[in-house]
Amino acid sequence: MLLFILRRFLYAIPIMFGVALVCFSLVHLAPGDPLVSVLPPDASADLQKQLRTLYGFDRSLPEQFFSWILRAVTGDLGTSIASSRSVTEEVFRAVKNTLILATFATLIGFFFGSLFGFVAGYFRDTFVDKIASFISVMGVSVPHYWLGMVLVIIFAAQLNWLPATGAGPGGSADWAWDWAHMRHLVLPAITMSVIPMGIISRTVRALVADTLAQEFIIGLRAKGLTDVGVFRHVVKNVAPTALAVMGLQLGYLLGGSILIETVFSWPGTGFLLNSAIFQRDLPLLQGTILVLAIFFVLLNVLVDILQSTLDPRITRQ
Repeated sequence: MLLFILRRFLYAIPIMFGVALVCFSLVHLAPGDPLVSVLPPDASADLQKQLRTLYGFDRSLPEQFFSWILRAVTGDLGTSIASSRSVTEEVFRAVKNTLILATFATLIGFFFGSLFGFVAGYFRDTFVDKIASFISVMGVSVPHYWLGMVLVIIFAAQLNWLPATGAGPGGSADWAWDWAHMRHLVLPAITMSVIPMGIISRTVRALVADTLAQEFIIGLRAKGLTDVGVFRHVVKNVAPTALAVMGLQLGYLLGGSILIETVFSWPGTGFLLNSAIFQRDLPLLQGTILVLAIFFVLLNVLVDILQSTLDPRITRQ
């Protein structure tokens, strides 16, 4: 088991290096001058040269890349061009808020997705299966940014039950575990949960239906095992794949929440990426993408380890 964990972490190192290379290359291939947001319109040639030297844009791209990687390893992601603040502080403050939102959304999606999936799998090809499957397909098909705006109109504008934007009272960007802040989490978390709910539901439905058709289930029932006992065996067979899908969905939500965070003005990585793109803030854009990519890779490693714990056959392969 220890060798399996070590091997998975060793495999992750070249993946993270490749992600960093792709991230750096794509950002620099985008058109536009990264210093346009801080240079005055009448900036002299000397001032432009000084700023390019300050941010390292006067060096070749390979030199910039390896300098950026070496600094990133030590935790220094540079300085934001637009705000002149540390990129590391900006990114990790936003990552904390996105992790909170994505975790709650994934838990909601996993709970209801598993519920609908088990119901549809146990009652497959019935009216109950069709209703549960319809809800799952709707969850995947409905544009989540559109759903977010509809929820804001209904529950914030018309009913005035929940706040529409921000992570706390007064548009605060600092999270606290109290009801005043939790109220701001409800609408974006529900909006973000519909896609993982649909995907997990369809996955669990297929796994449950396939497991119930296996010969060992027929044998367990022939021996007189109760429905609760059969259900436990079904859960054991479904859990590894369902957890893997949940881990992937959490990773996707960490990096793919830009539209929802923009709709709800949630101060997370999606909102930060949106600002960095429009301001052409290269250090902030690179740092945010790199941190999200590392989170995604490490999350997949942790999911693999958890899968191998639940299903020992994985470590023996």
